Amino acid sequence: MITNKEKNFISAVIYVHNNEKEIGNFLEKINEKLHENFDKYEIICVNDASIDNSVEEIKKISDKISGTIISIINMSYYQGIELSMNAGTDLSIGDFVYEFDNIYIDYDLDVIMDVYKESLKGYDIVSAKSDSKKRMSSRLFYKIFNKNSNSMYQIHTETFRIISRRALNRVKSMNKTIPYRKAIYANCGLKVNVIGYQAVKDVHTKISKENSDIRKDLAIDSIILFTDVSYKFAITMLFIMMLVAGCTGIYTIYTFLCAKPIEGWTTTMLLLSFAFFGIFVILTIIIKYLSILIDLIFKKQKYIIESVDKITK
Repeated sequence: MITNKEKNFISAVIYVHNNEKEIGNFLEKINEKLHENFDKYEIICVNDASIDNSVEEIKKISDKISGTIISIINMSYYQGIELSMNAGTDLSIGDFVYEFDNIYIDYDLDVIMDVYKESLKGYDIVSAKSDSKKRMSSRLFYKIFNKNSNSMYQIHTETFRIISRRALNRVKSMNKTIPYRKAIYANCGLKVNVIGYQAVKDVHTKISKENSDIRKDLAIDSIILFTDVSYKFAITMLFIMMLVAGCTGIYTIYTFLCAKPIEGWTTTMLLLSFAFFGIFVILTIIIKYLSILIDLIFKKQKYIIESVDKITK
């Protein structure tokens, strides 16, 4: 039994989507660990338009929990992990905020305190990462992202993380909307660390079709927004097309001097060659400007909350 509890106020933001079978056990374990180690804390469950009895299960378990506040944010319709968790962190008031993107526990609960203690060493964002094998698609995404990102920190498949209030304030001052939290956290300029742990059991997380589609779109958007992949590809293709246009012009002049082309052919080909060359130059400039704009402004995104139920004990 811990008698000298931590004095920092803690918020735990939990993503919930059709998890009626798992949410009760998860809340019991998380609450037990937080109650054991912290004087004051809150639990925020973000219900992303669940169509099962997840909310009822949360309310049932709240009857057994005392000494804290449990809030349920009900999203108006399914909006995915990123926007839903943004809604949760916006409502949180803790000095430190835990982000639980899923409720499948494959770690010893002491890892929850390990990331907190690591944050007290001066790290504003500390993540827990399992040593279990990841999906090939995830490995490919992170490999492309980390290789082409300008961030000093690499991102990984993370189980959960803790974020200081200073980091949240920094991130929100950088961007009014956060399209991909991990990328923003890695680029916020504050100290980031990752704690690896050995998975105590195999956990197969459920990914709905809606979530899978959103993840695919998010992966593409993140590579465009936070890396140089699309810019490098576009510039490379433009230079290739400029080279082709230039070679066509040279070939046209060579044909005019050394052969007998059809009347008007040389003029037409030269006109087309220089026209396309000019278009590709203009497109290069436009793409450069767009890449600058992407660095400054992200596509506006909104989340819509239907209601907030506060359950106080």
